[in-house]
Amino acid sequence: MPFVRIDLLRGKDSAYRGKLGEAVYDALTSIGAPKDDRFQVIAEHDPDGLIFDRTYLGIDRGDDFVAVQITLREGRTLEQKQALFAAIVKNMVDAVGIRPQDVFINLVENKKENWSFGNGQAQYAQ
Repeated sequence: MPFVRIDLLRGKDSAYRGKLGEAVYDALTSIGAPKDDRFQVIAEHDPDGLIFDRTYLGIDRGDDFVAVQITLREGRTLEQKQALFAAIVKNMVDAVGIRPQDVFINLVENKKENWSFGNGQAQYAQ
């Protein structure tokens, strides 16, 4: 059910990008996302196509900046969201050596009837 977008500056190899995707997937399963429910878009951008403030809120961001946007069903607690953020960052640090300051995460919550996994059906709608 989570849909993940990972955006970064152009120049990383496919193994690096794959490790970022795996880091997010592992973190999501740790808070209860179903196994094998992996839908991700990993996109690279030229510098003029990924705009981010390098010092917003006093955080020093560099060229390894990664934006992670996760669309998922509503219902998680603040504690679960904080655990998810921490797990994503830890997994990325461990996997590719990224600095925690370079990981930006945004959650977009919606209702279960807003999903279609194929065949033109809302599989979760009841």
